[in-house]
Amino acid sequence: MRACHDTALRRDFAKHRSSFSMYSFRDGAIKDLDRPMPKLNYLLSLPTDDNDYQQEQATAAQETAQRLGLDLQVVYADNDAIKQSDQILKAIQSSAGARPDAILFEPLGSTALPQVARAASGAGIGWVVLNRNAEYLPELRRSGRAPAFAVSSDHLEIGRIQGQQFAALLPNGGSVLYIQGPSENSAAKERTTGMQQTKPANIKINMLKGQWTEESAYKAVSSWMRLSTSVKQFVDLVGAQDDSMAIGARKAMQESADEAAREKWLGVPFTGCDGLIATGQQYVRSGLLAATVVVPPNTKLALEMLVAAMQNGKNPPELALTAPTSFPSVEDLKRASKDKKPRSS
Repeated sequence: MRACHDTALRRDFAKHRSSFSMYSFRDGAIKDLDRPMPKLNYLLSLPTDDNDYQQEQATAAQETAQRLGLDLQVVYADNDAIKQSDQILKAIQSSAGARPDAILFEPLGSTALPQVARAASGAGIGWVVLNRNAEYLPELRRSGRAPAFAVSSDHLEIGRIQGQQFAALLPNGGSVLYIQGPSENSAAKERTTGMQQTKPANIKINMLKGQWTEESAYKAVSSWMRLSTSVKQFVDLVGAQDDSMAIGARKAMQESADEAAREKWLGVPFTGCDGLIATGQQYVRSGLLAATVVVPPNTKLALEMLVAAMQNGKNPPELALTAPTSFPSVEDLKRASKDKKPRSS
């Protein structure tokens, strides 16, 4: 970053420096070496609170903020892109004393709110995009005086792992009912692309749309099951782009009035993504899911990078990615499925 940019950033946060503590940013952790951080004010905007991963995002952020001595307000957009834009704009346009020092948000809709981002940058407010990269970030980083960057899950890799899970669970091929996130959401698109890259050609995909919630998948699968074509269709596996949608799909099939159909649907493996200890991983251990993809929350890393940026007067890397893993491992799934034969319809 240019020297003048560094100077402007330092000047912007000068009002806090009298009480700044010294922090060490190493191996993804920031440790307090002196006094508590001043009560800087951050805003976190998440799509919904009706999703276990988003709940974990909020919890990780709140725990990190408490550890670092930050004030953090968490708001939810109820899966409404307009509401999210309005919430963030209201914060940017608030009085100087109430205005956040930085905004972290996971975008809804097809854009990452470029106009809102420019308004935040113009007001000297840090801007962090979660679970997506944004084309306008280089512009903000050149012209703004506050940190601007993105922290995301590696959605392509999440999809690749899920495709590998499909291959392990269906060694002889078959048909997958695949529940995707919102069609305009880049994370959903990338997970689908990654899955298509690693699934074998003998596995066919039939897609439904959900909204990252259990209820949305329940409704989508219930509607699909009422179609005359679905009655005749045989499915070997149900895969969803998050664990809550996988459970919603399972509940819809479990409530089928037709006992034979219910037995047919519930006899197939279900998989999801997110893999939180108390939900996704527990679903696997209890047999509700055959597999999940563990996706670490990224709010912890994002907050730590913000603190480091304020300390150093420099922008962090434009994009940081967290690394997903398969649960159980793909090799364990292959071993468990090795002797299985395809079911007949």
